[in-house]
Amino acid sequence: MTQFTEGIVTKSTGSWYQVLDPETGQQIRCRIRGVFRLRGSRTTNPVVVGDRVRVETGNADGESVITEILPRRNYIIRRASNLSKESHIIAANIDVAYLVVTLDRPVTSTEFIDRFLVTAEAYRVPTVLVLNKIDLFAAPEYREMIDEFIDTYRGAGYETLEVSATTGIGVDDLRERMRGKTSLFTGHSGVGKSTLINAIQPGLGLKTGAISDYHHKGKHTTTFSEIFPLDGGGLLIDTPGIKGFGLIDIAPDELARYFPDLFRRAPECQYYNCTHTHEPNCAVMAAVARGEIAESRYVSYLKMLEDDDKEGKYRK
Repeated sequence: MTQFTEGIVTKSTGSWYQVLDPETGQQIRCRIRGVFRLRGSRTTNPVVVGDRVRVETGNADGESVITEILPRRNYIIRRASNLSKESHIIAANIDVAYLVVTLDRPVTSTEFIDRFLVTAEAYRVPTVLVLNKIDLFAAPEYREMIDEFIDTYRGAGYETLEVSATTGIGVDDLRERMRGKTSLFTGHSGVGKSTLINAIQPGLGLKTGAISDYHHKGKHTTTFSEIFPLDGGGLLIDTPGIKGFGLIDIAPDELARYFPDLFRRAPECQYYNCTHTHEPNCAVMAAVARGEIAESRYVSYLKMLEDDDKEGKYRK
């Protein structure tokens, strides 16, 4: 007998999906209908982890089928890796995104961070920066570098946490913040994301990878995005390591509004349509010159404007 239920997509492998029935706790293995697959726009994945969906079960062929995606509250989207006109949605219906970054082994570039933050602002996803491997920078000479990083992003309006997955620094606080929420964990390969998740939720046993001594970059250990229930309540979305983050569907004249530190100054500019690149009496450029807006943030803004002319082909 055919039945319908609503659930949350907890894993996507491209052709099969796992859907959690919140009432029973059962994981339902599903496909999507062929016509449904083609109905999407320019995204490579019409159904994503975190989606709330309607599932048809009890079919004669024994397969369960996703028939409808319920409206998304928000999502994180980026330009697909090899298809400049296609987009890839990482996850949907996120309470907080935790962007895990490192200052070394590997270095997370500020441009990558800023591209993620711009997208999160555009699609209404609150984001916290997690500065991992802080134990590697215990020597006093590193404190200035750490403080500069934290000041840059706290000045822009983002909370930044100092964490060490290996020593446990900040892990308890992070676990408590996630209680009862749907939390996305993402970042470059090698930043210690899987190790950190294992520390937050012992027993998951996620694979962790070594850092290449030659390139100082990480190796992918997570293949597909997946949701894990947390013992203290809430859901954790684990994602594969992201190499680059290409913006999608953000117009050049809207870009500055997704930089909170730039947007706060924009009303003080002489021209209402100031691009903050060359105009006289630009309050944003003046704030950068005075050190009130971090230069790295402004440089990221200029690079994103430039990349728009190149169809956003950001691959770093």
